[in-house]
Amino acid sequence: MRILILNDYGTLGGGAERVSLILRDGFRARGHTARLFASSARPLNLENRADDRCFGSESPLRRILGTANPSAVLALRRVLREFRPDVVHVRMFLTQLSPLILPALREIPALLHAVNYQTICPLNTKLLPDGARCEVRAGRACYRNHCVSLAGLARTAVQLGLWRRWRDVFDLIVANSEWLGRRLRGDGVPVGAVIPNGTPLRPQRPPLADPPGVAFAGRLVPKKGVDTLVRAMAAVVEQLPAARLLIAGDGPERQAIERLVAKLDLGARVRLTGQLTPPELEDRLGAAWVQAVPSSYEEPFPNVAVEAMMRGTAVVATAVGGSTEIVREGQTGYLVPPADPAALAEALLRVLRDREAAEALGAAGRALALTEFPEARMVERFLALYGGLTRGL
Repeated sequence: MRILILNDYGTLGGGAERVSLILRDGFRARGHTARLFASSARPLNLENRADDRCFGSESPLRRILGTANPSAVLALRRVLREFRPDVVHVRMFLTQLSPLILPALREIPALLHAVNYQTICPLNTKLLPDGARCEVRAGRACYRNHCVSLAGLARTAVQLGLWRRWRDVFDLIVANSEWLGRRLRGDGVPVGAVIPNGTPLRPQRPPLADPPGVAFAGRLVPKKGVDTLVRAMAAVVEQLPAARLLIAGDGPERQAIERLVAKLDLGARVRLTGQLTPPELEDRLGAAWVQAVPSSYEEPFPNVAVEAMMRGTAVVATAVGGSTEIVREGQTGYLVPPADPAALAEALLRVLRDREAAEALGAAGRALALTEFPEARMVERFLALYGGLTRGL
């Protein structure tokens, strides 16, 4: 089978990009011919691993490209002619690859793999400026609620208008969590299936050693809740001075996080590593007693949670979004309210104060990840869906 995967980015800057590459390489390993089409944009100046590319940008021009990117249309039509895929698997496509690409897919079996809120929210968070849950349909309400400017409203109207006009090119829409599926259906997006993300098999981490450590891995952006984690850590070290926090990743909030660390006098206990290579990341995260996923928004599927479980690490996450389908309360970790440093600190301390309990939570998490979230299971489930699409299902 010839499979073409479309994604805004071809870098390894986030979980969505990693899953795109996992799928491509997983299909190839099973004897299929698979290619990844993405923009040339490189967040954090990372290597672009796409096979085919169109123009992309991380400059303010990105706001326009997500609405109208002629380069994406021309490059995609060329790839479709030359590669002649049996099926097209679209993932993230409204940040660099605009909805103008959709008409090109009309004559080919196509699947949309929804991994975020981009098709129903211009901010991709479904949160209001005060942090409350947004319950309204994207449109003029985005301006009335101060989520976008007038110019942003115009871009939203065009982008989402084109998406709604042409979304029938997809034979099937698949969400990566039940939570995301419900949110999308509530805004009129006809999600027909749910396939959780899979993660590569990893070796069991080494036995836990002192000092007791917390780890965070991800983009340093407001919705990831790293500020809440740092505030929680201030409460943790008051009761457990030996505790340490590792923050792996980079992004626009890095300087703000560094200032907060200094303000709370945590410089000796919190370390920001910046962007790490995959081997470096595995080495650093493997020493953590617990991994924190403190997202302030309803993250559809936090890949870092299943990655931590796969290596045998306990997880403390916010009780919203896909985390509620990954973390088993009291068995593989704990769930806490978002934006609540006190609750997060309490849950972290439950793990950090008891090495034996931390090991037990991690072992249960690894067992669950091996059963429910291996990459092979995700790859095989998508191949089964492709078979149905190409038979005209």
